Amino acid sequence: MKKVLIGMDYNPNSEKVARKGYELAKKLEAKVCLIHVLADVSYYGVNYPTFMGYEGYNEMQVDLNVISELREVAKDFIETAARHLDDPSVSTHMAEGPTSSAILDYAKEWGADLIVMGTHSHSVLEKVLMGTTASRVLEKTDIPVYMIPVKEK
Repeated sequence: MKKVLIGMDYNPNSEKVARKGYELAKKLEAKVCLIHVLADVSYYGVNYPTFMGYEGYNEMQVDLNVISELREVAKDFIETAARHLDDPSVSTHMAEGPTSSAILDYAKEWGADLIVMGTHSHSVLEKVLMGTTASRVLEKTDIPVYMIPVKEK
């Protein structure tokens, strides 16, 4: 194993995922990349016509600068997380789109040998209706996945 990709979400519990993933990568003498995925925000800037009686999008007039600001916040988050590991060799990647697809796409592009992710506690209803990013990654990957259990307190 030469490359370990660590998935980070914007949650304080991600620190545990980053630390455990980083420790494992160092034991394997592998390169580390932290990835953060920003859900597809482009639709926030679209002014849709009224549909089904709903005029919300026309009234919102969402400023495209908001999208740019969200990208900057996400980029700052992942770069700060990497610096927190105090290892200049740790790289970062910021992606956009459906989280599981973005992780899997970048894992292949980067040539990851292992994906590290946290598993959050979700309600049964949430899992049934939405699934989880971790389960979607596990469903579709051909790259081994190391899961770090993370429970909300």
